[in-house]
Amino acid sequence: MSKKILIIEDNNDIRENVVEILELAGYKVFEAANGRLGVELAVNNIPDIILCDIMMPELDGYGVLYMLNKNPVTAAIPFIFLTAKAERVDLRKGMEMGADDYLTKPFDDMELLNAVESRLKKREAQQSFYSKSLDNLNLLLAKNKGLTELKRVIDERKARQFKKNQVVYYEGDKGNGLYLLVKGRIKSTKMAEDGRELMTGIYTSEEYIGIHSFLSNETYSETATALEDSLLCLIPKDQLDELLNLYPDIAREFIRLLANNIREKEEQLLQLAYHSVRKRMAEAMLRLNRQYTSDTESFKISREDLAAMAGMATETVSRTLSDFKDEGLIDKKGSVITILDPTRLSKMRN
Repeated sequence: MSKKILIIEDNNDIRENVVEILELAGYKVFEAANGRLGVELAVNNIPDIILCDIMMPELDGYGVLYMLNKNPVTAAIPFIFLTAKAERVDLRKGMEMGADDYLTKPFDDMELLNAVESRLKKREAQQSFYSKSLDNLNLLLAKNKGLTELKRVIDERKARQFKKNQVVYYEGDKGNGLYLLVKGRIKSTKMAEDGRELMTGIYTSEEYIGIHSFLSNETYSETATALEDSLLCLIPKDQLDELLNLYPDIAREFIRLLANNIREKEEQLLQLAYHSVRKRMAEAMLRLNRQYTSDTESFKISREDLAAMAGMATETVSRTLSDFKDEGLIDKKGSVITILDPTRLSKMRN
């Protein structure tokens, strides 16, 4: 079956030229002359990829991307901006919102086809990884009819890529479902009254994000941000509510996960309140090391994120890491930290 492409461009000559090139290449193409119509076509036809101009009447490219990201049905569709050279300085805004790529006008036939084909191939590779990741849930799901049904719902959802440092949701946003982290790492943070950021958790593959907001039916209590390029699946709230009503074992599983999450946060608060700077740093690094599957005892984290996780100033982080390195506890190269003596770190005196 031919891949479907949506082109949203108000310039008739450019739009018609792109449509002709893509149709000659065997794609099924939908076209829209403005952003509002483009959003409607995307929702009604669910294309495999979207090409969108930035400056357009009625709804510009940023507005189109925002509207599509809000809709779980269209949020995972690969999105490429078409931009004039003069607009390149504005591209960072679009990439931070979740755009996958951009083409600078004027572009030739091969530039267009290469951008489309490479993005489609990358999406297929992500979906393949997504399927393998979901298969790892089978042992748990096979024992519970409700959890098996949950897996079926997840299988039918499309995963969406979040680039490094891209925000998944902000503290205070209305929760619209539950996220399953398929690949990558996500951090959750809260902002203290004095303006400092406190990292409340790091999530890795096959973990759920936003459980508290979903179960309490409240806004998100934290901000979730990608620590690296990540793949997430959003399970809509209405589907989850239906599953919880039908299958008590799903509710029990989420309550168990929520209880574990609360216990971890309680332990973190006790550490911040009563432990010394050195002990907090040691515990933070050991916690990070446990979340990596590498046999090298190494992990990568920025000085700012480590400060937010341990609840200290970045200058204190630098000084403490330098001390740990001098003492032979760790090695540090850039943002990569290797734990050399986990036993001594775990027995760090308060």
